[in-house]
Amino acid sequence: MTNVLVIDDEAPIRLLCRVNLEAEGMTVSEAADGPSGLEKAREDPPDVILLDVMMPGLDGWRVAEQLIDDPGTRGIPIVFLTARAEFRDRAKGLDIGGVDYITKPFNPLELAPLVRDLLSRIERGERDQLRREKLADLRALMED
Repeated sequence: MTNVLVIDDEAPIRLLCRVNLEAEGMTVSEAADGPSGLEKAREDPPDVILLDVMMPGLDGWRVAEQLIDDPGTRGIPIVFLTARAEFRDRAKGLDIGGVDYITKPFNPLELAPLVRDLLSRIERGERDQLRREKLADLRALMED
């Protein structure tokens, strides 16, 4: 069973993710801030992390950097989930090491298929290719 950790300071967003992912047979754990998210990821590493960027105190960028610097959590795919939709923010998320970037508001029905697709591609060894595709998509958007 796929285990997803949602780190977001907004309870309604965590609930939206939980309801939709659990309806698709996934297990969901939640953290309301960066420090508790790091703790949960280290205690019981999930298959994927949905990570908000704009949180008080320890923001999502710093949480991601700490996860990637830690050998125990480095391999966990991170999907940024945020209202920050600017190109530089998307590029920063991918540069830090995120595998995808979902902007709020988002369609919650698309979460489970996105998580499943990401994990199956990563299992097939396509993690770097996935990030290259996301960066190419971003470049194409910037050129339009």
